[in-house]
Amino acid sequence: MNSEAPFEVAIVGGALVGAAAARALAGARIALISRERRSASHAPGFDSRVYALSPGNAAFLAQLGAWNAIPAERKAPVHAMRVYGDDGESLIEFDAYRTGCAELAWIVEDRQLQEALWRGLEGQAGLALFTGSSVQDLHIAADRASLRLEDGRKLDAMLVVGADGAQSLVRRRAGIPSAEQPYGQTAVVANFACTRPHRNVAYQWFQGGSKGGAVLALLPLPGDHASMVWSTTAAQAARLLALDAAALAREVAAAAHHVLGELSPVTPPRGFPLQRLAAGRLAAPRIALAGDAAHVIHPLAGQGANLGLQDARALAGVLAGREPGRDPGELRLLRRYERSRAEAILAMGATVHGLYRLFDARGTGLARLRNAGLNLADRLPVLKNLLMRHAMG
Repeated sequence: MNSEAPFEVAIVGGALVGAAAARALAGARIALISRERRSASHAPGFDSRVYALSPGNAAFLAQLGAWNAIPAERKAPVHAMRVYGDDGESLIEFDAYRTGCAELAWIVEDRQLQEALWRGLEGQAGLALFTGSSVQDLHIAADRASLRLEDGRKLDAMLVVGADGAQSLVRRRAGIPSAEQPYGQTAVVANFACTRPHRNVAYQWFQGGSKGGAVLALLPLPGDHASMVWSTTAAQAARLLALDAAALAREVAAAAHHVLGELSPVTPPRGFPLQRLAAGRLAAPRIALAGDAAHVIHPLAGQGANLGLQDARALAGVLAGREPGRDPGELRLLRRYERSRAEAILAMGATVHGLYRLFDARGTGLARLRNAGLNLADRLPVLKNLLMRHAMG
């Protein structure tokens, strides 16, 4: 045990959720532990990994001072979304104007967002950065948690926030069980220039059980550019990743029915294996989980990052609102955070997994049912608005 006074909070993981939590806890004595130190790269090209952020989370990032730190020319609003069934005819459309909102979402590159968050961490009062190393061991005692890093550094904290991803060491050391299920799919991501303007419309095609429940999405980027997320079988993903750039662009354009015209590659493709994960609890004595350490969902709804940012916002709110002098690692306090997030996480996880299973299923009867369901939902404005409001955070 260290002789120094423990930090109020130690955040393990310096990616999107961990960095946002550190910014949201400004004013507290906190430690942020990250293997990498994100700094401005001034890279001119697009990052192939992007997020579809809800307006609610964009507002949260604006409160943190991170949203305006992202150049306007690197953010693209989504004004409408068109989702097609696997019969080539079924369609549900979402429109921001009809909902009375400026946009349904914002498309932002991973690199741009993380750099914006980290720029605000520089010089943050009360913040100690532990970069270049990760946590090797974690011991939880009655009055504090003790962490040992791979490089030998040690620190104590009243509360440890596990924002260290799906393979979370914090979750394992806290003894929190998790249910994990591989989807047998890989998300292939890449960015393209397009010959037709996207007009800030996002497109998505369910490709049905005959193609392993594949889902193709094209998301608007600034200018006449689009970001592709193609979630497909591991074998199909391997084939796509092995194509030369021009051949991949032709295949994506054909699968998207040339809605954006011809495509030209601007980033090399990358692949991310997909799985579902649900931690049994979000809180344990001196432990809180956030982001992928707590939940991982299929990317077909683009809500993974949104759930993680909502975790950071909710946890910071609970800690900021606690009674003066109250221990931030007290389990009864942390259960406030857990309860505040339970419904949203369960609902989004069940909805996304249900959609995946529905469009993964084979059989003519099921195909008719799911495609009829899309058309029916499109004709029910109340249901469409409910879906949009929930997704927009």
